[in-house]
Amino acid sequence: MTPLVSTGKRIPDYLNAAYGLKSWLFTTDHKRIALLYMASVTMFFFLGGLMAVLIRLELVTPQGDLVEPDVYNRLFTMHGIIMVFFFLIPAIPATLGNFLIPIMIGAKDLAFPRINLGSWYVYNAGGLFTMYSILNGGVDTGWTFYTPFSTTFSNTYVLATGLGIFITGFSSIMTGLNFLVTIHRMRAPGLTWFRLPLFVWAHYATSIIMLLGTPVLAITVLLVALERSFHIGVFDPAYGGDPILFQHLFWFYSHPAVYIMVLPAMGVISELITCFARKRVFGYRFIAYSSVAIAVLGFLVWGHHMFTTGQSIYASTIFSVLSMLVAVPSAIKVFNWTATLYRGSISWDTPMLYALGFIGLFTIGGLTGVMLATLGIDIHVHDTYFVVAHFHYIMVGGTIMGYLGGIHFWWPKITGRMYPAFWSKFAAITIFIGFNLTFFPQFILGYMGMPRRYHAYPDEWQVLNVMSSAGASILGVGYLIPMIYLAWSMRYGPRAEANPWGAVGLEWEIQSPPTAHNFETEPVVDKEAYAYTAEQGYVPPTKEAEFV
Repeated sequence: MTPLVSTGKRIPDYLNAAYGLKSWLFTTDHKRIALLYMASVTMFFFLGGLMAVLIRLELVTPQGDLVEPDVYNRLFTMHGIIMVFFFLIPAIPATLGNFLIPIMIGAKDLAFPRINLGSWYVYNAGGLFTMYSILNGGVDTGWTFYTPFSTTFSNTYVLATGLGIFITGFSSIMTGLNFLVTIHRMRAPGLTWFRLPLFVWAHYATSIIMLLGTPVLAITVLLVALERSFHIGVFDPAYGGDPILFQHLFWFYSHPAVYIMVLPAMGVISELITCFARKRVFGYRFIAYSSVAIAVLGFLVWGHHMFTTGQSIYASTIFSVLSMLVAVPSAIKVFNWTATLYRGSISWDTPMLYALGFIGLFTIGGLTGVMLATLGIDIHVHDTYFVVAHFHYIMVGGTIMGYLGGIHFWWPKITGRMYPAFWSKFAAITIFIGFNLTFFPQFILGYMGMPRRYHAYPDEWQVLNVMSSAGASILGVGYLIPMIYLAWSMRYGPRAEANPWGAVGLEWEIQSPPTAHNFETEPVVDKEAYAYTAEQGYVPPTKEAEFV
């Protein structure tokens, strides 16, 4: 296969290292800020991943002989906090969303460039407080901070960690506000709502959740800090509080937060499926509306996390029905993606492998979510490894597969370079295999009754735990391989064309990488989204977008 040739364009300002560190730290270019976020979330991903490695090493043997129980409690707590609040939530919106949304809608930047830069500083400031707590021993409450343990009994760094999460929440609010205003006010002429890419629709819905949900978490964490410091009696029954109130507040945010993580990944998958099937996505409006439906319904299902708290059976029944209802918009997306693939001209490029992996893993996670919404099943497997497996099929199997698929799809646009096809496909397959070997045995363990957060277990569960730990080692290798070849490609990869995949959309009509202001003249949109037919003026690509 022939390497792609250079476009002959100079390196744009946002990738030119000669401009120095100061130009990066004070930039208002959305593309540079996206790359700053990418560096930050990658650091937190591998920090959280290191803790996951230690967790799985501990669980290789039943005796719990690698670390002490208290250390194990801190490991799984900090793993969850880092992965949820510092990687999964910001991963796609802050990196791909930041880079692509202005270009996709024909704008030169986001509506508030300085707020955009400020959100990155706020994110890292929150991360510093969390790192401080890690360096001083961490926190042992679990990532959910359940009271009264977090307010009274834990003698770890709850305040520092809570402050880090509180600060980082403002980063999400700033990003969500920026995206909403940009999408409403800065679309190119002719780019109506139903000509928007589904990636933009997904981020629009995600931004709604960020703005409405994140303040609830911030207030909840603040109340925990106040009660821990001044014993004001909101959650702790010893002071007249109610610990169940904490769960209501926490899950009112944290279940919609699941969709902050996975909705942007769904937007990525919509772009990948339609590009590599060479078809307009089936049921465009249904997918767009389903993103908004997920954002709305996500706020109505928090009680399904509380079936075992003594909650009224009538309330639990309503939450059970609503939890099954929220699965419908997700099912619509999976059905429409599958229908798009039907009789499509499918090419098996690396981004498409990640998209297909996402569909498979997210479907398993979604179906087991419906199982957990069923009262009888949930009570049986509550707080077992069944819940851990379900959560990771959605978050790791969904969000990270979507993130990596998007990185590989838009990498030529971001850097102007291609990456090795063989190694990228090898990594995608390795991740898929390693993920299933890691987490599918946990469904069985959970059904058999193994509780989560335990560092020791009966001997009869060792085989499944060894399988899970072996899968985690494969998964870890799969995540390391892209780091190596993507770093290599930035310097040595062949130059990418403006549109190496033969995709449609405004981002593929400008050079790779884009210039500082994206467009030389304001674009005018006169086509529907995903115009992949000859009648719509689409010309198929004439050569491969990869090399060996």
